[in-house]
Amino acid sequence: MPDFIYLASQSPRRSQLLQQLNVSHVLLLPNAEGDESEDAEAMEAVWADEAPRDYVQRVTALKLDAAVARMQRRGLAPAPVLTSDTTVALGPKILGKPADAAEAAAMLSQLAGQTHEVMTAVAMQSGEQRLHALSVSRVRFMAMSKAQIAAYVASGEPFGKAGAYGVQGLAAACIEHIEGSYSGIMGLPVFETAQLLRKLGWAL
Repeated sequence: MPDFIYLASQSPRRSQLLQQLNVSHVLLLPNAEGDESEDAEAMEAVWADEAPRDYVQRVTALKLDAAVARMQRRGLAPAPVLTSDTTVALGPKILGKPADAAEAAAMLSQLAGQTHEVMTAVAMQSGEQRLHALSVSRVRFMAMSKAQIAAYVASGEPFGKAGAYGVQGLAAACIEHIEGSYSGIMGLPVFETAQLLRKLGWAL
């Protein structure tokens, strides 16, 4: 068993959460050359009438397929590969990463005063063995004024985050209640990830 894993994610939060588990990891990211076949936008496209739970698990599996192929294509030393994806769902509606300030404000307006779900899927592959886990949490935002939403959007924090907010940042001041996994809402559920690693033989 290698003493490290590959993390196929650009999220610094996921890297920090793996550090919390004392898991050594190496980033396995696409680059401009040789990875033209990897279309992130196509991977994250939502199918018609796709349920949020099905969507986040399907996208995570596609990311794992791409990451394992990337490792093999580059001739890297074999090691377990980890991928994860997070989505925010308000009922059946999937709220992805906002494209601009207007979309971020629209998402936050929908979330304000409501309870929504945050789903983070995790997938790992070691050799031919593939494991999956899903963390589902519920988050309730307080009612927010247009001025509060505009100030948060102006901070720049909503961009690059599903649902246009980060639980570990300024948005925490507007969250009334959380039920579930805080680390899962951040982007990598520590408990579920640890369980997958244990199944692969890691002593944590």
